[in-house]
Amino acid sequence: MKDFISEHLSLVVEQLKSQNLLPEDFQPRIHVDNTKDKAHGDLACNLALMAAKAAGKKPRELADEIVNLLLANTDFMQQVSKMEIAGPGFINFFLSQGALTAVIGQVLEQGAVFGHSNQGQGEKVQVEFVSANPTGPLHIGHGRGAAVGDCLCRLLQATGWDVTREFYYNDAGAQINNLALSVQARARGLGPEDASWPEDGYRGDYIQEVARSYMAGDTVIADNQQVKGEADPENTDAIRRFAVAFLRREQDLDLQAFGVAFDVYFLESSLYEKGLVEAAVQQLINNGFTYEEGGALWLRTTDFGDDKDRVMRKTDGGYTYFVPDVAYHLNKWQRGFKKVINEQGADHHSTITRVRAGLQALKVDIPEGWPDYVLHQMVTVMRGGEEVKISKRAGSYVTLRDLIDEVGCDATRYFLAARAPSSQLTFDIDLARSQTNDNPVYYIQYAHARLCSVARQAEDKGYSWSVETAQPCLDQLNTDQEQAVLNLLARFPEVVEKAARELEPHQIAQYLRDLAAAMHSWYNAKQFLVEDEAVRTARLALAAATRQVLVNGLQLLGVTAPKSM
Repeated sequence: MKDFISEHLSLVVEQLKSQNLLPEDFQPRIHVDNTKDKAHGDLACNLALMAAKAAGKKPRELADEIVNLLLANTDFMQQVSKMEIAGPGFINFFLSQGALTAVIGQVLEQGAVFGHSNQGQGEKVQVEFVSANPTGPLHIGHGRGAAVGDCLCRLLQATGWDVTREFYYNDAGAQINNLALSVQARARGLGPEDASWPEDGYRGDYIQEVARSYMAGDTVIADNQQVKGEADPENTDAIRRFAVAFLRREQDLDLQAFGVAFDVYFLESSLYEKGLVEAAVQQLINNGFTYEEGGALWLRTTDFGDDKDRVMRKTDGGYTYFVPDVAYHLNKWQRGFKKVINEQGADHHSTITRVRAGLQALKVDIPEGWPDYVLHQMVTVMRGGEEVKISKRAGSYVTLRDLIDEVGCDATRYFLAARAPSSQLTFDIDLARSQTNDNPVYYIQYAHARLCSVARQAEDKGYSWSVETAQPCLDQLNTDQEQAVLNLLARFPEVVEKAARELEPHQIAQYLRDLAAAMHSWYNAKQFLVEDEAVRTARLALAAATRQVLVNGLQLLGVTAPKSM
């Protein structure tokens, strides 16, 4: 209805121009918004305030002109029951009963794709997320990245984008070397308490699991590659290959348990093996954006807005961590991804300027500000009012699997995606496990289960209906509770498009809470299976539409919609 009203307001603007009440070059951006208080109508617009100066009239006077032109439009007044001018010149629109209830037919006809659109027009987009180093189990921060990233992919797919999910494994560098040395120490029978334990070694129990499997000669499969344990505690290279494969498999299993899958797994080591890092560095040198100083190679990132130049190649010959990232993103661009979104932890903030500067310095027509970034803040896990800091298996942090085992996949996904990524998140285990209205995921799922129960009871009683038989009855949906549900159902497509455009899946979570609250209020206030057939049929149709939208919204979050609880 927002688009409908906007289109007719645009026609009114043209009429005012033809009457010389507005100048020909006046091009307003018309905004139609939901009202906060339904006593003030369903929708509102500030066109009169925007156009008053251009028209040389007071806003309320111009609002009168606009309303009179709309009143003369028969098609428009079939959808709008009345209009009111409020405050300094806002126009409030009260939708007709037919306009309000039209959404029921739309939902029931479109089913699982209600709320979907073609906003992306089939354009390719790559979303890189999680991208954990294969040095241990996924921690809760990785879990938040997995939840937000996967929900972003679901939103983008629902709005017409051709989405590729990608996981970038940092399987090269000092951390991988520390992993190999840690597993080697365990394979030699050493523990973290021994004096010869590696200074930066990993201490979690999982290191012992890797060493035990390696020494047993086990074979592990990661990304369709088989790696066999050589059972030789002195073969550091073999240990490194096995440990990386072992932990990649473990991370894959965690992600499967979390309902997350990827289309592409990209190895950092492949950038070096194929010479892509060296090629990117040479291109930067050839383009004149580097210099040597103090035995190191520097990139002139200040030419692209950085506060100071950055070292690319250290005095020991090794590259700093942002250099392979530049080569990796050049590879993304060359693969044809004109839109790329990186979902990462907020600790990556400092690398954004450097990576973008490096990409600009390559001079391959990559636009400024490419790629896009969504950064999530840290997660604090609480139980019994106290912070939980460590896992028995990982030793130093809470793992994603810990939470899935404690509260289930649904609650974990919802809680990790339900707040803006830019906000720090407190994950309350006790709340996530509770079966009360204070637990938002339980509250939403319970709304769906209640509506499923209504449908089962109606079937048991032999109350049949169809979209066609319901249509003449929909004018019976005139209570405040029913009107609130109808308004929210109509807003769903707009919410999905906005959440996808702004890369904010938490908007879906908030919408579902609002819809569940409206549904529970309606359910508690009114009986559905009443004797009056018209009222009953209308309420069953609205219940079915509400149930479908709850399913569609939960699907965007990767959360199930149980039929009973």
